[in-house]
Amino acid sequence: MKLQIITIGEELLIGQVIDTNSAWIGQELNKVGFEIDKITSVSDGEHAITTTLQKAIDEVDVVLLTGGLGPTKDDITKKVLADFFNAKMVFDESTFNRIQRLFDKLGRSTTDAHMQQAYMPDKATILLNKMGTAPGMWFEEDGKVVVSMPGVPYEMKYLMEAEVIPKLKKQFQGIPV
Repeated sequence: MKLQIITIGEELLIGQVIDTNSAWIGQELNKVGFEIDKITSVSDGEHAITTTLQKAIDEVDVVLLTGGLGPTKDDITKKVLADFFNAKMVFDESTFNRIQRLFDKLGRSTTDAHMQQAYMPDKATILLNKMGTAPGMWFEEDGKVVVSMPGVPYEMKYLMEAEVIPKLKKQFQGIPV
């Protein structure tokens, strides 16, 4: 069983940010017996994300995405994934309450953009991100798994350790790499 990583963001393509996420994910998955087949970086564009994701799904069983889940206008990964999986966007009250509690602790108010982060694809299993506002998402369809995580390294690492690696080990234990 092989995996692919797709990192999303213009900042990666222009060298403004160095992709440390892929290296870390590769090391951690290798430690537990999973093999990374390919790493690809794409822009924040719907076409780039969709075509790269479809190609990856055609080649491997698990695709891990990082980036594009924040509250800014260019963070379109969640919407693209909802369209890709023909999912409806539904308000997730527990996600919004968690975001509100986080902002209350910081003494700040949530914005409409943060409210939008609480809309999640109905076909996704939400992965609780205790380190930030953007939850991760786990999709399964036709025996394939697609996981989307924030691009912020400490948030991605938390989700990988707390949610993704345990779920991958449970689901694919005993399947040869």
